[in-house]
This record gives sequence, structure tokens and C-alpha cells, in this order.
Amino acid sequence: MAILKVEGLSKRYNEVNALDDVSFEFSHGILSFLGPSGCGKTTLLRSIAGLEIPDSGSIFIADQVQTSIERGILVPPYAREIGFVFQNYALWPHMSVFKNVSFGLKLRKLPQEEVRRRVLGALELVGLQGREERYPSQLSGGQQQRVALARSLALEPRLILLDEPLSNLDAKLREEMRSELKKLIRKVGISALYVTHDQDEAFTISDAVVVMEAGRILQYASPDEIYNRPAHPFVASFIGHSTLVDGKIVKVDGGNCLVMIAEFDGATLLSPVVAQATPGRACRVVIRTSEIRLSHEPFAEGTDNVIDGQMTSREFRGGLTDHHVQIGSRELVITSHKLCPMISVNDDGGRVFLSIDRAAISIIV
Repeated sequence: MAILKVEGLSKRYNEVNALDDVSFEFSHGILSFLGPSGCGKTTLLRSIAGLEIPDSGSIFIADQVQTSIERGILVPPYAREIGFVFQNYALWPHMSVFKNVSFGLKLRKLPQEEVRRRVLGALELVGLQGREERYPSQLSGGQQQRVALARSLALEPRLILLDEPLSNLDAKLREEMRSELKKLIRKVGISALYVTHDQDEAFTISDAVVVMEAGRILQYASPDEIYNRPAHPFVASFIGHSTLVDGKIVKVDGGNCLVMIAEFDGATLLSPVVAQATPGRACRVVIRTSEIRLSHEPFAEGTDNVIDGQMTSREFRGGLTDHHVQIGSRELVITSHKLCPMISVNDDGGRVFLSIDRAAISIIV
């Protein structure tokens, strides 16, 4: 049974299509909505929560209809048995941690002992036991985020929705919290929808990822599938450190394609074959530049996809260095780790050789 099913969801604000005929199903685990600001991911999340009314379409949670514009059904947010963690946490500043977490339970008029049991249980889950009498102003940003999460968990929802819940934290705490959040969601055993514009966050926390742009779903797959086999040029440009160039398929041989890239002075690259790949067909070529090897010396004979270029500059970034290399009419930015023996240079200029592993290349036809 799908915990969530969305069919033909559309929402328009004046001349902007915030959601454009969005449909998908989600069974269990953690699903992230990933995309740039304004792509529709928060509108989609709020529509699932019942906080936005779409112009058309239907939403089902655990096979029960929650929204159906065509049938005139709109279940209110409090009756959907979901939890929602907002970007700004939305905590009452004049209420203690206990009262913040118990707020939704009291609205449901649960017995006092049941309220206390659920609140203390939720605070223990998020590691805030003993802090129930503190106020939000007495907590760190990470602790406030946990209070907001505990408030949702105390409702014992079927589905929890998180709208960029870590965006207000500093970088180090954000990394720690996303790992803790993933463990916590799995421990509780509920499914979650997670909105973010940070691909590292989406890949770290998710079982599946929906990539959105201009109100549409461009790809819905596992993090590995999206990173290694992007299905749309926008996905390829948005995910990872990649370069997108035009190509032409020269030859298809078994599991490999030979692709000619005019911008690389007509160089040919060998890549994994894809469906609908035929000789003579135009394509887009995605090259993950973080997986390119560099050398001032020619590579051994038989090395995959060796081409040469001109080093134009380098940028030192602590443990990483960005190498700017001109190949034909295009410049690639190739990142190397300081401990990786990818390249040793004494200056910023000079001829360099690149080896691009065929697994670092994807073709979109």
C-alpha cells in the first residue's frame, strides 16, 4: 500500500504554474523533494498537508482520499494524521518546551496522562529529556529544531512532512542533525517527506528523491540513479559537479557508445549505452568533473577517454583544489583532493592530460 499517492495536482498563482500536473506514488521511507527556489516543492508539501488548496488533482494518504478538487473533498490539516515541521520551527516563545510539544495533543482533547506520556516519550526520542520546562529562547537552534520535531512525533502521525528543517542551522550542526534525523525517523518507523534545495542533504537522508523544476517532476528515483543516470538536462546541471555538452553518437557497440563532442575539438568519448541510442543521433553528454583524473604526463596506453587541454588557473579551497582546464572551446573545472595524487603542478599554466572514466559519463537522448 502506498502511504502517499498524488494524481494530477496543479496550482497556479497569477501567471505562474507552481504545480503543473504532478503525479507520483510513495510507499515508505524518506522521500525528498529537491530543486531550486520557486520550483514548487514547498507548494507541493503544503498541498499534501492541506495548507494549500490546489486548482485540480487528488491526494491520498494510506489509500484514503484527503484532497479531491473534482469530487469536492478537502480534509482539514488537523484531520490528516500527519506531522509538519516548518522551516522556522514555529514554536510559541511564551510556552515551555512541554507546552509547545503538547499543544496539538490538547487540541485533540486527549486525557492529561496520555498527553504527558506522549510528550515525555517524544522528548526522549529527540534527546531533550529533562528540558521540558525550558523556553525556546533558552535553547540552541538545533534544540529548537528537535522541539519542533518532537511536537510532530507526539501526534503519532502516519506521515511526517519537513520543510527545509535544517536551513537555519550552521553548516557543522546541519551535517550532524541530518544524520540524527535520518536515524530518528527510521527508529520511529514512520515515513517522511523532506523538502530541500541542498543535494547533499537530499542524498544523505533519502531513500528516493524527486527533482523538480518549474512546477514539474523531472525525475523520481533513488539518489544513486539520479546522480549516475540523470534523465533530463536540468537534473544533470543541478546535480553534482557536472559539465553538460552537446554530442553526436558515432557508434553503438554492445554496452558502450562512442560520442563525438564538437566543443572538445571533435574528441570522441566512450560511455555506457542508453536506450534509444543510435548512430548519428544528437544527444547531451553529462560529464561528472569530480571524477576526472589529471596528469602532466600522458596516461598509459589503453586508459579510458584520454584527451588533453590547457591549464588556465587553479583555486585552492583547503582540502580541495579546483583546476580550470580549457578543452577546445569549453572550460572544465576539475576538483581534486589534496591527498589524491591526481596532479602535481608548479604553476598555473601548461598542457595537461585528462582521463575520464566511462562510468563518469551519462548520455541523454
